[in-house]
Amino acid sequence: MAKIFITLLLTVFSQTFLAAVGDPTFLKSIKLNPMNLKTENLSHFRFYWHDILSGSNPTAVTVVPPTNNITTTTAFGQINMIDDPLTEKPEAGSKLLGRAQGFYGLISQEEVALLMAMNFVFSTGKYNGSTLTVLGRNPVFQKAREMPVIGGSGLFRFARGYVQASTYSFDNKTGSAVVEYSVHVLHF
Repeated sequence: MAKIFITLLLTVFSQTFLAAVGDPTFLKSIKLNPMNLKTENLSHFRFYWHDILSGSNPTAVTVVPPTNNITTTTAFGQINMIDDPLTEKPEAGSKLLGRAQGFYGLISQEEVALLMAMNFVFSTGKYNGSTLTVLGRNPVFQKAREMPVIGGSGLFRFARGYVQASTYSFDNKTGSAVVEYSVHVLHF
């Protein structure tokens, strides 16, 4: 009985696949360079990420608190949603370049380490409306942390690269931080 079922399943799959491959709406060849991509550029950006957890207008809010049934000093399990300003200089009032939007979760029971999933959404200059996407592990108390750039949009379409994060200031009382980001990205 099992052999009959497997044979029937393979027959149906192969006929469906062959029909789909022959269907031009399913599979269509494209030109080698359909978007007229030019030479790849390497860009370097430096800006400051402001993660504000307190006050009347926080830019990071806890959406999942850590569970009460585990003993940890790292807030393991907590998830924060962010809409953090990206500024030209470390001072909060300096020129706004864009925002970091996404979330981070505390992922380690042994050290304060974050899983960062965020988009840098630029709002000034020629990159206005373009984004870069960062996804990676951020061990907060290391002097410099490296995370990958996994994509982008607008002028950063097909982007790839890395960011280096370095804490500029941290407020133990509020948990707010200013982090310097150095971004190296390849894009067209």
